[in-house]
Amino acid sequence: MQVTETLSEGLKRGFTVVVPEPELAAKRETRLAELSKTMQLPGFRPGKVPLSMVRKRYGEAVAAEVVDQAINEAVGKVIEERGLRPAVQPKLDVTKPGTESDLEFTLELEVLPEVAVPDVSDITLTKPVAAVAEEKIDEALKNIAAQRQSFKDVDARAAAQGERLTVDFIGRIDGVAFEGGTAQDVGVIVAGPGFIPGFSEQLEGMAPGETKTIQVTFPEEYGAADLAGKAAEFEITAKSLAVAETPAIDDELAKAVGLESLEDLRGKVTEQISREYEQLARLKLKRGLLDALTAKAEFTAPESLVNAEFDAIWQQVEAEKAAGNADPEDAEKDEETLKAEYRAIADRRVRLGLLVAEIGRANNVGVTDQELQRAMFNEAMRYGPQAMQVVEFFRKNPQQLERFRGPIFEDKVVDFLLGQVKQDEVTVTPEELAADAEG
Repeated sequence: MQVTETLSEGLKRGFTVVVPEPELAAKRETRLAELSKTMQLPGFRPGKVPLSMVRKRYGEAVAAEVVDQAINEAVGKVIEERGLRPAVQPKLDVTKPGTESDLEFTLELEVLPEVAVPDVSDITLTKPVAAVAEEKIDEALKNIAAQRQSFKDVDARAAAQGERLTVDFIGRIDGVAFEGGTAQDVGVIVAGPGFIPGFSEQLEGMAPGETKTIQVTFPEEYGAADLAGKAAEFEITAKSLAVAETPAIDDELAKAVGLESLEDLRGKVTEQISREYEQLARLKLKRGLLDALTAKAEFTAPESLVNAEFDAIWQQVEAEKAAGNADPEDAEKDEETLKAEYRAIADRRVRLGLLVAEIGRANNVGVTDQELQRAMFNEAMRYGPQAMQVVEFFRKNPQQLERFRGPIFEDKVVDFLLGQVKQDEVTVTPEELAADAEG
């Protein structure tokens, strides 16, 4: 094999590779001989098919196989012998086919830059710290109690907001009942959510035994296209009334959720809020850390990676623009300016990603199968009743677990680095902490 370097400019490398025809011919003959030992054809004993017949039947296929194998081996050897680390899949262009001549091809690739692990001891981050106020604990306890409220039937009277009226109804458009518009024994929270706008609000003042016709309009974005935006009337018959009963915030509420006492419940609530505050503070720290690392990523990013990142960003920008959700600040800029800004963002992301990867590699940070499995289950839990279907999907498609590897790896590197940098704690209010994390 002959290798000639044709390009060495920045991170770009180019080579011309020639594999002599005699070398390819020898490999073809070896492969044909192997086939002749295992081939079975009518009229011949197994392994006794003449080589000439094997060549006639499979010569072209073997020649193509040998060329593919030679290219793969040659590319691997060039990369290994020169210690190259390709940023993306190398580009190949065959200039001589290698079937009845030498095999010649060009190899072009972009390599990863040399990334030095920076000293982070000079980084100082500000960590916002918020105390858990008693009012926040009381508010959380009220929410817990509200989640366990029940309804108790009461004697017939006019329904008020927040009470539950059980009704039968028939929906009509232009006087004709429509599919899905009729139901019996439906519990409706007066002036509550879950129905067409204006439906539950008009039930206020109705008493069991009364019938009332109301007018509503389906939203333009309603799920059923044949109803979206249309005016309708509902004939409603009230049947029974129930009022909400919220349990007292006491030891019994604590026992209902599996704890011993209200003191234990307050403690658990305090811990949960504290964890939420800690997560918000970590977001602030992570953002500050990554900004500081970007300033230390003083190397050139591979153009191919930057282009790929920019294309992904720009595709999202155009999708949001088409959906009417474009950033208002972007609307004031011309396309050339926007592309320049987003390309700078793409370059930053690539350089930061390479630096984080190198820091992780240098410090033996890895992602275990257990961590991937945990991430998969956490993802599945987001789908509620469909959680097991999601789990089954990942079990049938284990390669999909790789989508979690990058985020887990980055978080582990961030946690490692947060233990290396200086952190100055600053006391803030919970509101300031939330705003800080969002900003």
